[in-house]
Amino acid sequence: MAICAIRGAITIDKNTKEDILENTSILLKEIISKNNINIDDIISITFTATEDIDAAYPAVAARSLNITKAALLCFQEMKVVGSLKMCIRVMLLVETNKTQEQMNHVYLKDAVVLRPDLLN
Repeated sequence: MAICAIRGAITIDKNTKEDILENTSILLKEIISKNNINIDDIISITFTATEDIDAAYPAVAARSLNITKAALLCFQEMKVVGSLKMCIRVMLLVETNKTQEQMNHVYLKDAVVLRPDLLN
């Protein structure tokens, strides 16, 4: 087995607990689905949020998806002039038989601008 990293991001419309948790759940579900991940194989998830998001910890959404054994940590995203606002980013470390090249990174809503190389 190998350890691979999977990246993703999503934007939210409002800085509310409900919007943060709903959109983080959508992002995590999409990453899990596109990579055929067994939740028990998730080692850790790092979350970052832009400075305009402070109504809830995105990690709470992972716990509601029954991701209870993985280590979770939330950080504030580095502030860069002109960067994307209202954005939650994630990095999952997973144990897998796949290679890093086989991992499918997921960028949703306005966050697709972060990785135009992944657009079909």
